[in-house]
Order: sequence, then structure tokens, then C-alpha cells
Amino acid sequence: MSLDVQALRSSLAGPFDFHVPSGRCLAITGPSGSGKSLLLRMLADLDPCEGRVSLDAEDRATMSPTTWRRRVALLPARSGWWADRVDEHFASRQADERGALARDMLLADRLFDQPVDETSTGERQRLALIRALLTRPKVVLLDEPTASLDATATLAVEAVLRCRMQEGLIVVLVTHDAAQADRLGDDALVMRNGTLVRP
Repeated sequence: MSLDVQALRSSLAGPFDFHVPSGRCLAITGPSGSGKSLLLRMLADLDPCEGRVSLDAEDRATMSPTTWRRRVALLPARSGWWADRVDEHFASRQADERGALARDMLLADRLFDQPVDETSTGERQRLALIRALLTRPKVVLLDEPTASLDATATLAVEAVLRCRMQEGLIVVLVTHDAAQADRLGDDALVMRNGTLVRP
């Protein structure tokens, strides 16, 4: 399996061409405003764009947007929360798996019983990642997933991602943290003025 991108572009960024094999991470760095988040939104089929994106040789254009987003999950820098309490965002059948992921990411089980607005930004980042991983996507698109975490929590999140990558998960990671890009990235690109270049 692989994520293949050919001549992907919008009026604001691109064209982009890259290939990410199963179980690998493409790390993208670059200054704020250079187009990194735009690229992730284009990959998730959330912004108008042209070009070809395929997963396991199946073209995105042949799928409904809902089907594509079940396979290719976007975790934005600020995740959405539509209910008052954390546990309302998770199916009851997921309790054991979400609890295990929470502990791996150094989160207390009690967080699931709390109102969303009583959790910290860093806790919400990790909870949103748990929510995404529970859907078993083939690809995760991560926009600064540990920006609000301390070093210990950051390494815990990275360990979870590595474990999922060993199971075949493809990761496209946007980060300002060059050290994180080195730790997680099997390949690295830099975004400059809406274009990806080699560092």
C-alpha cells in the first residue's frame, strides 16, 4: 500500500508530487504560512484542488469524500469538538481501546468523563489523535500534533505513532520541530512558498 500524489495543486499552492509507502512517515517542515496546512487539507479532499491522489493504487476521484476521509484522516492543529463531554465523542464499544491509547499517551482515564472545556489544549490534541486512530484509517495527516505538549508527552505520542506505523499506517506529518521530523520522518521535505523542496 502507498499514498501517491501527482501534480496536486490549488490556486494557492502546488504542484505537489510525492510517494509515501506503507508504514512510513513523510515529515514536512517550513515557515508558518508557507502552505503546509493547505497541503493537508487538499490531501483530505477538503479544499478545491486538481491533480491525482491515490491510495493503494485506487484513485481518490473514484470514491465519495466520506469514503476517502475514512481512509485518510486529517488531524488539524485545532480539532473540532461538537458535544459538551469528552466521552460523547467516542463509541461505548471503544472504551477498552481508547483507554489503552490514553494510557500510552500519558492521559488519565478520568478525562473521558470530563467536559471538553475543562481539558487542556495538550489533552485535547491527544484525545483528538485517539479519536482518529480508533477509526483505523490507512493514512493520518497530522498538523502540529504535539505543539502543545511537553517533551515527555511528545515522545509518548511519537511511540504510539511508530507502533501504528509498524502495522502499516502511513503518516504525513507537518511540524515546526526539526528534531521531531528527524525522529519520525522516513523522508523529509520543506515547504517554501507553496512548493515542496528537498532540505
